[in-house]
Amino acid sequence: MTFVTKLDFASGDRDVLAETVAELKTDLERKGTECKGPHASPAETVRVPQYKRLRPGDEFSPWSYDVYKRSMEIHGSDEIARDVVARDFPDSIHVEVEVDRKKPLGHRRD
Repeated sequence: MTFVTKLDFASGDRDVLAETVAELKTDLERKGTECKGPHASPAETVRVPQYKRLRPGDEFSPWSYDVYKRSMEIHGSDEIARDVVARDFPDSIHVEVEVDRKKPLGHRRD
């Protein structure tokens, strides 16, 4: 059975995100791990209302910022995937991890 580790990264700082993901990709390639990505998604603009008082009504113009996203997949090599997940990423990057088990083609269900 093969494990596929899916990593989703999101950040408001595009440069830190790009640098971190490129560094991770280089490390994975150096270790000989099969890796797909990073894949970029279009930036998402988030708008946050700002109220002049503690109750809704009088408002300042909304605060808006862009969120940049990248995704990667690590195939097999669950030990290296564990090392990646245990890494300390910058505080400005949100990381989500999903692990799937893939059965080989032709494998019967029991």
